[in-house]
Amino acid sequence: MYKLSYLLFASLFFTSASGISQTPLFISDSLDTYIAKGLRDWQLPGLAIVIVKDGKVIVSKGYGVKDISSKQAVNENTLFFIASNSKLFTGTALAQLEYRNKISLNDKVTKYFPDYELYDKTSTELVTIRDMLCHRIGTKTFQGDFTFWNSKLTSQEIMMRMRYLKPVGLFRQDYGYCNSCFLTAGEVIPKVTGRSWAQYVTDSILSLLEMRNSSASSNDAGTKTNIATPYTTSYTNRLMKVPYDQWDNLGPAASILSSVNDLSHWLLFQLDSGKYNGKRVMPWTVLQRTRDVNIITGSRRSSVFPIHFRGYGLGVYSADYNGRQIYWHTGGAAGMVSNVCFVPEERLGIAILTNNDNQNFFEALRYQVLDAYLSVPYVNRSLQQLNGFNTGMQEQLKEIAGWRARVKGIRPDLPLASYAGTYNNELYGDITVEVKGDKLFARFLTHSDLTATLSYMDKGEWLTEYNNIEYGIYKTTFKTDTGKIISAEIKVNDFVEFDPYTFTKK
Repeated sequence: MYKLSYLLFASLFFTSASGISQTPLFISDSLDTYIAKGLRDWQLPGLAIVIVKDGKVIVSKGYGVKDISSKQAVNENTLFFIASNSKLFTGTALAQLEYRNKISLNDKVTKYFPDYELYDKTSTELVTIRDMLCHRIGTKTFQGDFTFWNSKLTSQEIMMRMRYLKPVGLFRQDYGYCNSCFLTAGEVIPKVTGRSWAQYVTDSILSLLEMRNSSASSNDAGTKTNIATPYTTSYTNRLMKVPYDQWDNLGPAASILSSVNDLSHWLLFQLDSGKYNGKRVMPWTVLQRTRDVNIITGSRRSSVFPIHFRGYGLGVYSADYNGRQIYWHTGGAAGMVSNVCFVPEERLGIAILTNNDNQNFFEALRYQVLDAYLSVPYVNRSLQQLNGFNTGMQEQLKEIAGWRARVKGIRPDLPLASYAGTYNNELYGDITVEVKGDKLFARFLTHSDLTATLSYMDKGEWLTEYNNIEYGIYKTTFKTDTGKIISAEIKVNDFVEFDPYTFTKK
């Protein structure tokens, strides 16, 4: 009797202990408080999170509001742009087509698009689907995105303009994050299946995983009933509503809408080697293919996180984290940022969706959850990053205030009328500049409704304010020669593209 009682007690004790170890105290006791404070600290209207562990959904919940006017709460079915988290869906679809012998990832892009060109002839002749899916054509991160993001260009026109992207690095050696590359890879799908990228991803992934609220097309986002409203605090430090992105023309790179409820299905599928609800949806070798590292993105130990090595597969990053291999991706749309992360060795998955693009809480929270499950000593990851973020925000506001103070009605050296006209950038296309009162008004013709107002400051510099705050507030300079305007150098938000564009006056 004694032995039986002891064994029963021991069984209860170790079952309880196991349960505690599987759901850390941070998750069971502190998560709600931590997120509530994070929303306040980072001016974040709403957030949704899902955590799956050992084949079960541990947390699937919304916090805050999806719209600050209506005060409607975020829930587990609220849709967000998952943006570049769409990329792994594209990589998975193409790896599946390779498994079915429809393509090879090492096929040349010109096999499917004979007229396709990159900047140089050698890269054009060599570039493969795999190169497109792992950002290794030598271009700079986000290069070309000002031209492509929310533009009127068709997918085919974007692909054609990639020939103007002059590389800053070496082909297949240097990593540079490339959205138009993913578009190009995704456009192979209709060539071999007769179905659009959106339809193929819906049929072969979203539908089979019962991701019923998700959509591979997002141009109609504004018509959805349970969708978060996008906001930013960039350049103003106050929440400002921004338009929904219109980028189905870059669909394979960024256009999926989803919720944490639906993403739990995606995570369970990833963590069960291609099975969902016990049924084989996709061969395990397909998922392996997406996770194989094709280019190293970093090999120096992080001073902040327990990470040493980082690489990129086919739409997903890979790294070590406190002795475990993790896979993840972030996504950034206008007014929304997200991440999706999974740790197969721990059967752990995390997805976090938010509706303010100017904050890093969405990443701090991911690391906090990883720390809790992977036994990393507690550090408040949100506060660890908050001071630096606030300092940067104040510096930005101070710089903008300084520019505004320089707008005093001073006239430039040349008559305003001399600035008017059409300007061209080989990649972007045309913009027009006209005089309105004592200001200049620029219209960006590759976009449907993007404009900017330019107010003269002094020293040849103009304060440039876009009608969409997502593009930023910057200085513009005009190059002159013997009393004539030659060109203008125009900058947009780094969130869109890092380098300025030079537009030459026609």
